[in-house]
Amino acid sequence: MASWPWPRATFTLEIIGEKDLPTEYEVAPDGTVALPFINRVEVDGLEPQQISEKVRQALIAGQFFTNPVVVVSIKAFKSKQVTVAGEVKEPNSFAYKPGMTLSTAIAQAGGMTTLARSWQVVLVRKTRDGSKKAIVDYDAINNNEIADVPLQAGDKITVPQRAF
Repeated sequence: MASWPWPRATFTLEIIGEKDLPTEYEVAPDGTVALPFINRVEVDGLEPQQISEKVRQALIAGQFFTNPVVVVSIKAFKSKQVTVAGEVKEPNSFAYKPGMTLSTAIAQAGGMTTLARSWQVVLVRKTRDGSKKAIVDYDAINNNEIADVPLQAGDKITVPQRAF
């Protein structure tokens, strides 16, 4: 599994049973994160479960907890974007979030305008072999005729204008 694109990500970290501690953290440009009790921890290149175990061991070593359960999950990649352009109300680039789909990205852009050609939404994705373009029927997604399209960081969505 590939590493997180540290720095420039936010994640949640919860020590089960500790309700008064912060749960949201941002990775600093140097690849570290400041945490309660144990100060700065290097997280550059680590997967969530590796961060969880590293924090757990530091809490035990510092004698703050005897057997803590630490849960880490990604919240957003700030350096990873999804772009929505064309006939949407608020074209923009948005932070990629795991589980993001074509319909959630379009909703985040304020939805489509009345001039949108919703049955021919263009999705461009970078791959190892170059960019790939797909035409997606957004109406079919909304009508539950086809599954929503999971997005990847770097995807570009363009909603074209329909003919008058």
